[in-house]
Amino acid sequence: MTTPDPSREPEPTKPAGTATTPYKDRVYRSPAGVVGGALVLAIVAWLGIDAVVVGEGRTPWLALATMLFLVPLVFAYTLRPAVFVNDDRLRVRNPLRLIVLPWGQVASLRSGFSNEVVDDSGTKYQLWALPVSVRARSKAARQDARAARAAARADARAGQGGSLRGGAVGAADLGAGAALAADGPRRAETDRAMDELRELHERRQGEPEPGTQGEVTVRWAYEIIAPAVAGAVLLGVLWGLG
Repeated sequence: MTTPDPSREPEPTKPAGTATTPYKDRVYRSPAGVVGGALVLAIVAWLGIDAVVVGEGRTPWLALATMLFLVPLVFAYTLRPAVFVNDDRLRVRNPLRLIVLPWGQVASLRSGFSNEVVDDSGTKYQLWALPVSVRARSKAARQDARAARAAARADARAGQGGSLRGGAVGAADLGAGAALAADGPRRAETDRAMDELRELHERRQGEPEPGTQGEVTVRWAYEIIAPAVAGAVLLGVLWGLG
């Protein structure tokens, strides 16, 4: 499940001539990924520090190399992914890359086995922070089906007049049906997030501004890649030395 939260990173300011400046991004993350990553990092730190403190021979060095290799990767694939959105651009922070797409360069936002953004050149970028959950979609579909059945029962009781007891139950069914009609079909959290992104994309496409133009930029996360590679090389050397 993914929920938006306020960004803690330094935010850009809008170009001169826009209505409000400065402004903050809206941020989408995966709470499950953040919690899982924090737990894994805690376990790695606990076992690694214990091996460094009480280990003998090559064990402390192996523990340090393993932590140097694992910690950046666990952080990259669990805590790092996020999608930053504002009126001008979409920033996709994936495990090993940061992609900045001005809305004018975004062709579409797709949902299938994964959520993706496609730029005007046809290049696809996966949104790691918005994972597709088949379980969440199935749960939402079951809730919609129950609400639809409740609404159907309420309509049937209303047509028949209903007994006192049946009328009370029918009122609850009617409430469920009214809620379904008012709120629309239930959606999984990541699907709702994608709906919001598509809505903003359509709005910015219809109201182009200078801030929405520019080139797509991609930057590799060398701060993640470098320590992970160093840890892998150190592990290989230690194992090779026997």
